Amino acid sequence: MRRWVVRFCNRSGVHYDTLLTESGEMPDRVVYFNGEFVPEREARVSILDSALQFGDMAYESTRTFGARPFHLRDHLERLFATLSAIDVDCRLSLDELERITLETLARNAPTESGEMEWQIVHNVSRGPSAAYRAAFAGSNRPTVLIYCWPLVATLGSLAPIYETGVELVIPAQRHIPAEILNPHAKTRSRAHSHLAMLQAARIRPGSWPVLVDPDGFLTEGPTWNIFLVRDGVLLTPTARNILKGVSRRITLQIASELEIDAREADLRRDDALAADEIFCTATSFCLVHAATFEGRTVGDGRPGPMFQRLAEGWKKAVGLDFAQQAQRFAEQLPEWERRER
Repeated sequence: MRRWVVRFCNRSGVHYDTLLTESGEMPDRVVYFNGEFVPEREARVSILDSALQFGDMAYESTRTFGARPFHLRDHLERLFATLSAIDVDCRLSLDELERITLETLARNAPTESGEMEWQIVHNVSRGPSAAYRAAFAGSNRPTVLIYCWPLVATLGSLAPIYETGVELVIPAQRHIPAEILNPHAKTRSRAHSHLAMLQAARIRPGSWPVLVDPDGFLTEGPTWNIFLVRDGVLLTPTARNILKGVSRRITLQIASELEIDAREADLRRDDALAADEIFCTATSFCLVHAATFEGRTVGDGRPGPMFQRLAEGWKKAVGLDFAQQAQRFAEQLPEWERRER
């Protein structure tokens, strides 16, 4: 019988040790679902849940670097801010949710090799829709889901863009203005983002969409923030109509440490077309440069000097070369997909 002791430490310095044992084949992934750990393939949200009825679900997604959660507390604090914005009580404290998250990761760690990185996703809904509460024996308990997904698939498929860069386009779909839907609340009510991705694919297959607000100012991509470089100044859209990305904040912190002049600004399409560099940031892929914007080559199409400086800062912050890691996952991806089938 094999045994593992998996240790994680929270921001307060509290360590969580989980002893895991198994015999025979590798264990299956599990999901935290309303107070229990259940096999991933058995985790189901009811068709009568408010998440499905209204998209009434807060969510967060972070990842590990070197098998350790990256800024987990920051993501959980943003999750609680979203829950407050949509008036949902998950009935767990921040510390309790952090502990459960670390245990969920610890329980899933033995299902992959030690070098695997993990996406950590939280989904919290109001629970049973009021009209269908009778189907839940009158319960109004919120739905709380935490799952961990091996990042080999996501990062492996993204590996080429660290060399080629991405193509950015502005789709017809606009960003929803703040007076209609709070952009700082991260919920599953994001049909506009999905439509933007579909429209971008029709404009140019494989391209990434940059949404603009009703006034024509650049906002963000569906799951990432955008930065421009012009005359040595780092620029990013103001926060009024965007999700305040953790990776966006980290990039600005790194810029400050490197004494780079960084500013939030109202940016239009023409500003991006005139930029010396453009790049995107997200916790999953850290940062990737844009080779083109609206079909026009950005700079010489390769990573620019500002990007390279910030990328080195990111590598130091996360403790590894994220582009090289993605390439390793790309090499492992075919075998991993075969095993998953």
